[in-house]
Amino acid sequence: MTRVIIVRHGQSGYNTERRIQGRTDASKLTEKGRNQATKLGKALSNILFNAIYSSPLQRAKHTADIIHSELAIHAGQSAIPQASDHLLEIDLPLWEAMLSADVKQKFAEDYRTWHERPHEMRMLLKDAEGTKEHFPVLALYKQAQQFWQEILPRHQGETILIVGHNGINRALISTALNIPPSRYHSIQQSNCGITVLNLSGGLGEPVQLESLNQTQHTGETLPSLRPDHQGVRLLLVRHGETEWNRQTRFQGQIDVPLNDNGRQQSQKTGEFLQEIAIDFAVSSPMLRPKETAEIILKHHPSVGLELQDGLREIGHGLWEGRLETEIEQEFPGELHRWRTVPAEVQMPEGENLQQVWERSVAAWQSIVEVALTKQFKTVLVVAHDATNKTLLCHILGLPLENFWNFRQGNGAVSVIDYPSGLNGLPVLQAMNITTHLGGGVLDKTAAGAL
Repeated sequence: MTRVIIVRHGQSGYNTERRIQGRTDASKLTEKGRNQATKLGKALSNILFNAIYSSPLQRAKHTADIIHSELAIHAGQSAIPQASDHLLEIDLPLWEAMLSADVKQKFAEDYRTWHERPHEMRMLLKDAEGTKEHFPVLALYKQAQQFWQEILPRHQGETILIVGHNGINRALISTALNIPPSRYHSIQQSNCGITVLNLSGGLGEPVQLESLNQTQHTGETLPSLRPDHQGVRLLLVRHGETEWNRQTRFQGQIDVPLNDNGRQQSQKTGEFLQEIAIDFAVSSPMLRPKETAEIILKHHPSVGLELQDGLREIGHGLWEGRLETEIEQEFPGELHRWRTVPAEVQMPEGENLQQVWERSVAAWQSIVEVALTKQFKTVLVVAHDATNKTLLCHILGLPLENFWNFRQGNGAVSVIDYPSGLNGLPVLQAMNITTHLGGGVLDKTAAGAL
């Protein structure tokens, strides 16, 4: 496995002025940006990096240099950052250095396309040879693929750090996970946010998004809302650990309660979210998520808890209550199929992922609709591993073949925004935050069976 940690540069002057940066190199780190980079370096200091790659633009390069010096101080080691042109930010030559508000006004139609259909957004560029079409997002995705194809063969089984920009980082994550360019805006990268990818081989081979856009080390509990946010934020949590999780015994719809560690995890998740104003809460009706939600809501006594049957865990049928070894013995080869082609597996006397998709997405959409109608700002949703992974596929416009691309630790928090209401695309702001559970940047919760 190759572990890739992707981070965005610290806050820059253009960030504070709300200017389009693109490939201009005029934008430098602010004092806050330098502080963020220092905190980021400390947060990463218990990880041994075999290589560090950075964009050559000074805001990213400076961030990489600060991280490198922190790693050298705290870990006594650090690879020297190397610049790669494949990590340059998205190329927006006609908009660079302009205020976002001015771009919105001057290029109204293009700006709308940029937000609604980014893969179709084009710029007409003139040079000595005439006029040519430039598709910024499509070009960026090609650039990201070239980076992966060049870098991954060099670092099989190693841990590398990438210091880039909002745009190129999104393209790197998207090309690794097969998220289409039409969903370019469906994931976000905060200044000095941390994303962890685990790749089994080259591009196109199995990959796991362990976490996305962790910001806790910078002092931000959750990524901040975008200035144009008009909708609702949902906090999707997986229940705390059960004894069967620990034993890797398949639970499915058997109603196993939390164990002591699971209650502790839920308490830590509650403390982590205690300063967040929650307006509404929904849980699967099963014991383990219901108890997790109730523990979290002790910090929010005025918030009621609604139970949604559509959020219950996948029905594993005859696999339920059994260890993996027992399943392999009775249903030879089926566990391998479940791990490699999950969408094709029908659980014996249980469900398939399409059935989970239909009921969980229907429940999710109804939660979003109710929240928007009642003008709730933040909603807590507590469910299960398979349910959450299915919902993440839905949120990112991915088929169920991508089910295993997402990690969901016990007690982990994911953040999904609907900035433009139900008609606009959802945005995965952060995923699988587990820092509050004591493992640092990496998810140390037990993997466990579903």
